[in-house]
Amino acid sequence: MNGIRKSVAAAAIAGSMLIGGVTGAVLYSATTIVASAASPSPSTATGTFVPNEDPAHEAGESAAREAQENAGQVPTIP
Repeated sequence: MNGIRKSVAAAAIAGSMLIGGVTGAVLYSATTIVASAASPSPSTATGTFVPNEDPAHEAGESAAREAQENAGQVPTIP
């Protein structure tokens, strides 16, 4: 009788571990799918570069930077 009780207890423990593992995996995959669907896609810049043509700003600019701005490029030179 004692051996049967141990077997039943072991089966109950194994069954609950199996059901708990499957439930955890299902919940994890569901939250992962929801999180990936809810995250917005990265936005890209749609505007064009507009240089700062303020005279005070222009006074401190190098000729190379001004040339990049005039070409419509984002300046990489200080």
